[in-house]
Amino acid sequence: MSNSMLELEACVESLEEAKVASIHKLKRVELCSALDVGGLTPSMGLIEACASLPFVETHVLIRPRPGNFAYSSSELELMKRDIEMSAEKGAKGVVLGVLEKSGMLNLKANQELLQISKSFGMEATFHRAFDVVEDPESVLDQLIELDFDRLLTSGQARTAIDGIEVIKGLVQQGDGKIQIMAGSGVNAGNAGELIQTGVDALHFSIRKPIRQEKLGMGTTYEPDARKLIGIQSMLK
Repeated sequence: MSNSMLELEACVESLEEAKVASIHKLKRVELCSALDVGGLTPSMGLIEACASLPFVETHVLIRPRPGNFAYSSSELELMKRDIEMSAEKGAKGVVLGVLEKSGMLNLKANQELLQISKSFGMEATFHRAFDVVEDPESVLDQLIELDFDRLLTSGQARTAIDGIEVIKGLVQQGDGKIQIMAGSGVNAGNAGELIQTGVDALHFSIRKPIRQEKLGMGTTYEPDARKLIGIQSMLK
């Protein structure tokens, strides 16, 4: 894949960030809430607003709570409904992942969620639950068999640049049967090196903190267009 074909995906949690992605014509956004805990399913109002933006696809994170990726039957029912409602609000894809308590892939649950997603014509990305599985090579084969469109991974490391050798191996193993998207810690300083792995896409946040709010109310962020432009410049 040439640099010009490589896709860029911004991980966003606000309409303002999604608008920046739209203005700069990124391929898609992964829309979340609560990125400080790894991301949760956003509100339906936010999904609808982002899905109405031009030039950029909205792919919705389907994750009902923080913590591990082994979900109860009631949580899985919530996830199914969130997929249906995301489609109704105009989302083009979903981002999900379910594991067993043992850390293995939950084939049945993933297959059920995928079936609903595909019934609405939406793409499906398997998220960084992959980065905590014990046997990434066999799990990648399972994701291909399940017909996931892409895998988001940091190469089982804290950041994608730390996991770059694993990512290279995943690209070779995937062999075009599933898109491999590198994410976590991606910036203009390392994007070029990550592109050389042959990944199909880069995934990164486009926000910067501006202050810590009182009474434990969290951090306020604003869009970081400069970061986005810096990464885009690496594709030219």
